[in-house]
Amino acid sequence: MTIKITTLLENSPGEHLGLIHEHGLCFFIETDECKILFDTGHSDSFLKNAEQLMLHPSQSDFVVLSHGHYDHSGGLRFLVEKTKTFKLFVGQGFFDEKYACRGNAWEFLGNNFDRDYLEKKGIEYYEVEPGRSEIAPGISVISGFPRIHEDEVINKRFKIRKNGVFTDDRFDDEVLLALDTPQGLIILLGCSHPGMKNMVDRAIELTGKDVYAILGGTHLVEAGPENLQESLAYLDSDSLKILGVSHCTGSRATGMLEQSNGRYYHNRTGSCLILD
Repeated sequence: MTIKITTLLENSPGEHLGLIHEHGLCFFIETDECKILFDTGHSDSFLKNAEQLMLHPSQSDFVVLSHGHYDHSGGLRFLVEKTKTFKLFVGQGFFDEKYACRGNAWEFLGNNFDRDYLEKKGIEYYEVEPGRSEIAPGISVISGFPRIHEDEVINKRFKIRKNGVFTDDRFDDEVLLALDTPQGLIILLGCSHPGMKNMVDRAIELTGKDVYAILGGTHLVEAGPENLQESLAYLDSDSLKILGVSHCTGSRATGMLEQSNGRYYHNRTGSCLILD
């Protein structure tokens, strides 16, 4: 099976300077069996970039949104204006009101659509149960991540608002996408708020497979020195051959990976991974 994963949007520019880069993340996955969009950035930039690359995300069979933050889900409305034939997968809690606290100010970080919008547009959507949901042969959405690694801590500034009350956001809505290949698992991460190690461990547990590649955001940008070192050591696994992380990974982590890990590449706007 041939798998092609194109980064339609990421924070940083690549070699193709005709592409738009902005804060956010969007992957377009093409296999022999189906097409999948994983996250959509926060605008229509991913669609404009796809046009430049002669790709067709409007032909996606599935759309998976990693969590309910604007920079991962905001572009969906633009896709809906082009097509409504895809199936949408999100985690439970995806539609919660999500905020960040900055001093005495609250900043809304959530989605620009709700269930009512999807239903009015006729979008078939699923809020997956914790565990493994196979959406196509060898392709799974995984959610519900036990918090095993104590060094992976969610920043307290992230909140959920329910009935006028703010509580800590545990990001129980976060999901990852796992592709089972002969080489091992390819894991796509949005932001890894529940902890990159917790998420990858859960994927290994539920599939029984080693990890061949990890792409996406690891949220090591906020990691303390100990957590950063432990996470980098974790990524030194013998089975892990490709490490294309960026977005919220942060320059400290990517700089260290660039120096110490020959399997790392900076996954930026326009990057493409092809496996035959």
